[in-house]
Amino acid sequence: MREGSLEAPTRHPIDWQSADFYDEAKLDAEMRRVLDICHGCRRCFNLCDSFPRLFDMVDNSKSGELDTVDSKDLKQVVDACTLCDMCFMTKCPYVPPHEFNLDFPHLMLRYRAVEANRDGVSFKDRALTATDFNGSVAGAVSGLANWATDVGNKAARGVMSSLLGVNPEAALPKFASKTLEKEAKDSPVPRAENGPAKTRKAVIYATCYGNFNDTSIGKAALAVLARNGVETKVLHPHCCGMPKLEQGLIGEVADAAKLVAEAFAPYIADGYDIVALVPSCALMLKFEWPLILPHDENVKRLAAATFDVSEYVVDIARKEGLADGAKPLDGGVAFHVSCHSRAQNMGQKGAELLRLVPEIDLAVIERCSGHGGAWGCKGSNFETALKVGKPAARQVAGAGKKYMVSECPLAGMHLAQGVERMAGDANKPELVAHPIELLARAYGEAG
Repeated sequence: MREGSLEAPTRHPIDWQSADFYDEAKLDAEMRRVLDICHGCRRCFNLCDSFPRLFDMVDNSKSGELDTVDSKDLKQVVDACTLCDMCFMTKCPYVPPHEFNLDFPHLMLRYRAVEANRDGVSFKDRALTATDFNGSVAGAVSGLANWATDVGNKAARGVMSSLLGVNPEAALPKFASKTLEKEAKDSPVPRAENGPAKTRKAVIYATCYGNFNDTSIGKAALAVLARNGVETKVLHPHCCGMPKLEQGLIGEVADAAKLVAEAFAPYIADGYDIVALVPSCALMLKFEWPLILPHDENVKRLAAATFDVSEYVVDIARKEGLADGAKPLDGGVAFHVSCHSRAQNMGQKGAELLRLVPEIDLAVIERCSGHGGAWGCKGSNFETALKVGKPAARQVAGAGKKYMVSECPLAGMHLAQGVERMAGDANKPELVAHPIELLARAYGEAG
């Protein structure tokens, strides 16, 4: 036995189709085994709120150990987990291949899967996971939808709070009147036929956010890739399932994975790379789906062919070199490295992309935003999310840059709210949804 693992972390497939996975006694035993190790280690105390909750609960128990903590109280630890993967990727010395075999996020996922299997998922949470449906419906009436979801609309946000449990003060993404798929079809971007990456072909996976909410990320990616000669298409077969994964609906995530992987299969066979616009979705395609469906050949091929958009542009820069013509941007950039970018284990590709802009004045911030997707928008979670994200917001506010950007647009919106609480509107930097937009601006291709 060794105290900590020196090898790179590895993950086991999720055994979600076995009866033992849903056995509550076996789950409780595994929860106690893992949480007892966490309690004895405590390296994760400064990550999400799960660990402070656990440590306080144990410290305040009768024996000061986990044996006098009631099993029902473990749920509060699970409820605080955002599945960001940072404990697994950056802190825990006991992840596989260490013999302790800890995977805290996937244990929290198992707990939620058992809950969902036993009790179902509430209407409120179901509604928040239906991102494709919500985007299609709200996009058809985007003006009305954006008016209703605005933080300043107290009456409508009060109704949303009652019906969906969404905190009235949490900023929510706007809806686009035209999807990215339709934008790309109606206004194709001319490709530079002699661009440095003219032999490349890529299908942009629009993602729910990129397709229905902020199409500027996808339009910037199309402009940059076209400038560099890449032949591109845009496709959004279905949601990646991350919102449903957060609810423990693993079977429904598997169904989404099969559908999307089948839709991309002919493109991959024809030599196309797959480029995801949002890091959470890239993480699902590259890492989570193969652990849920380890024997599905389409899923495996899709995982091998998938790039995060920042990763893809940096790959072009390294192998073919980027097209000339990028100009400096004034004012500097505060760049937040999102947790789901870090969880892809690809390095700071967003920062590398931004350094492709000449004379860039860049401050890199590698702290969790605290948001956690839909989790950070709900009820009291919003204030907890702001608390967890406060160190990152403090660094953004102190950087004094003109622009603030995160590869996770939801994390960026949340950090902007944290910065506003600290610095007010006067000193708040301009929020940009994704680094690819700033590279497009440097090329003169976007606003």
